[in-house]
Amino acid sequence: MAPTVPQPRTPVEQSDPVRQWYENGLGWATAPEPGPVRLLTGLRFDVLELPAEAGFAALRHLGPKAPVALHGETMRLLVSAGSADELPGLLDWLEWGDIPLGLTAVGAGGRIDAPTPPGWSGSRGAAVWLRPPEPGCEVEPTLPALVSLPAVGGGGTAHHSDPAVGSDLVRLVDTAATQCHRVRLRRRSRQPLAFS
Repeated sequence: MAPTVPQPRTPVEQSDPVRQWYENGLGWATAPEPGPVRLLTGLRFDVLELPAEAGFAALRHLGPKAPVALHGETMRLLVSAGSADELPGLLDWLEWGDIPLGLTAVGAGGRIDAPTPPGWSGSRGAAVWLRPPEPGCEVEPTLPALVSLPAVGGGGTAHHSDPAVGSDLVRLVDTAATQCHRVRLRRRSRQPLAFS
């Protein structure tokens, strides 16, 4: 008599409805680790992280379908994959490079906590969507990107914002840096003066 082999069990990851929503509904990669679902960055999108107070002012430079999440006091703006690598150079070019702004990027090899899907109840303090992605729709065309087009007269590149391809990363980073700086100055002015 042959031994009976039990049927394989469904892995925990596949039985997680949040993980299924991201992987099957959106086609986004999630980290294979147990625990709360984490999204892998650098594949379909990168993430700009900044203080939420500054982020709300930067939203005007995002297309209406560009996903935006909030995690505590941090806003996460989804941007085109590869943008995290561009951020330090953009900040230098925009003359923000030497100023601590609280504006960072998560790119290739990074992870962020997956926001609770829209309409679902999440745990207190969990990341949430302010502008959720749409299942079945490609996210890439809605994301701010560094778009290079031939400059007038040739021989160079120009940055361009076309609603069909998302908004301009340069304008978004410039606005985000400006707003981060303003938040930093306001917070600093609220601190009591230290006298010796």
